[in-house]
Amino acid sequence: MTNGIEQAPSIISNNTTNNNTKRSNSRKMVGVSRSTNNGSMGGTIGTKPTLVEVGTKLRFLIMDAPRQGNLHLYIKEMRKYSVTDIVRACEPTYQTGELTTAGIATHNMEYPDGHSPPQDVIDQWLHVVDKVFYPEKKDEQAADEKTRPCIAVHCVAGLGRAPVMVAIALIEFENMDPVEAVTLIRRHRRGAINEKQLLYLEGYKKYYRKKNGGGAEAGCCVIS
Repeated sequence: MTNGIEQAPSIISNNTTNNNTKRSNSRKMVGVSRSTNNGSMGGTIGTKPTLVEVGTKLRFLIMDAPRQGNLHLYIKEMRKYSVTDIVRACEPTYQTGELTTAGIATHNMEYPDGHSPPQDVIDQWLHVVDKVFYPEKKDEQAADEKTRPCIAVHCVAGLGRAPVMVAIALIEFENMDPVEAVTLIRRHRRGAINEKQLLYLEGYKKYYRKKNGGGAEAGCCVIS
């Protein structure tokens, strides 16, 4: 990568003119350096997003948190997988305008790190999953594999809160065993879901009833 920082003068002089030139060059160096640093911060994706597909419908893209400076790169990745919705499970790190322009619906489902998702977050999450992958009208379902919808979900590092929510969706909609769901996610995203989160998922009780199957009703409580 070409370094755009100007080299400082190699000859130091007590001459006033030379000193003024040196100070001017120094100011230029600081300005260029700051610009270069900002460019490097906004020009990469933290961790490569992970696609998790189960069955013929469920497709999730697990990500770390985009920043305003690199959001366009995440949008580019999401377009590869036909992402229609993005769910944020952590504190906001970007504005949603670019996502809206890109045709991606945004959902705020923030909850504290190190905790299990509260019931209202789970309700919102499962409703979005239901709406995206099980539309009421059959003609809304994409027949082409490349255009099948996908939900992106992220927390700060994409290793805790976001994978837990994907695991809950697999338990609810694919009737997967919690350990099986966690194993699948870990196979695709190394380091996802710690032991405390695994214990929570092992105690999770299915309760959601798909809308096209008669609406959602809470049966058993979710153990936290």
